[in-house]
Amino acid sequence: MYDIIIVGAGPAGLTAALYALRANKKVLILEAKAYGGQIIKANVVKNYPAIKEISGTDYAEVLYNQVMDLGATFKYETVLKVNPDKTVVTQDNTYKARAVIIATGAENRKLNLVGEQDYVGKGVSYCATCDGNFFKNQTCAVVGGGNSALEDALYLADICKHVYLIHRRDTFRGENKLVEELKKKENVELIFNAEVTGLKGEDVLKRIEVKKHDGQTLDLDVAALFIAVGQEPKNEIFANVCSLNDNGYIEAKDEVYTNTPGIYVAGDARVKVLRQLTTAVSDGSLAATIAIKEMYD
Repeated sequence: MYDIIIVGAGPAGLTAALYALRANKKVLILEAKAYGGQIIKANVVKNYPAIKEISGTDYAEVLYNQVMDLGATFKYETVLKVNPDKTVVTQDNTYKARAVIIATGAENRKLNLVGEQDYVGKGVSYCATCDGNFFKNQTCAVVGGGNSALEDALYLADICKHVYLIHRRDTFRGENKLVEELKKKENVELIFNAEVTGLKGEDVLKRIEVKKHDGQTLDLDVAALFIAVGQEPKNEIFANVCSLNDNGYIEAKDEVYTNTPGIYVAGDARVKVLRQLTTAVSDGSLAATIAIKEMYD
């Protein structure tokens, strides 16, 4: 029996664990893949208060060690179901808690192109900082228009011969500062009002087909395509204890409450205006604090 079970070990989940452990609670963290969540894919984090600059992996490691030093129980298990009575079922075990915090975040959205999954690891990637060095001094492309796409293009511009940045609109959604930095890069080519419509190559990716909204088709030779078109949650397994919106995000009342007593949500898994590291840790601290308080009400 645990006081709090936390599903997911990204910044929101680990921060929730930190607050719960400092309140002397017995905490179990369940994670299917790797601790750190999406932040481990960030080469450099520069907008976190009081930390001028840190890599995403370093940030995640410091937070994880901080939590483990306080006595958390951490298990790599895939959660299959959370029940209203706060039992959590994994592929290996069933656990019981007084409260459950869902902090599973979101995953990279796919383009759903023919052959996309076949090319993963063979030229298609969703993480430039993870895989960019495999394509050093080659030509690559990035698709997307938010901060992730802009940051990926900037990172690749420093190691690749040429970088195409393809966006389906005529303006970027990301920060103006990033856009201005990109415009200074002589090896970055911006392609607006266009979409990637095809992947070509035999064993590995060799070319991409890009269709512009004016009807023009481009056939670009690239060694890699980095897809940065947003995220999507995987919350279907929580539908019995949480309300989901049309995009699959958990609808939370007052930021952390689900519609099942004793079950809370934190981080990118929920409906929210801003999905950033700062809001993830805010969610985690709030969810744990409320969960602890309501144990005694």
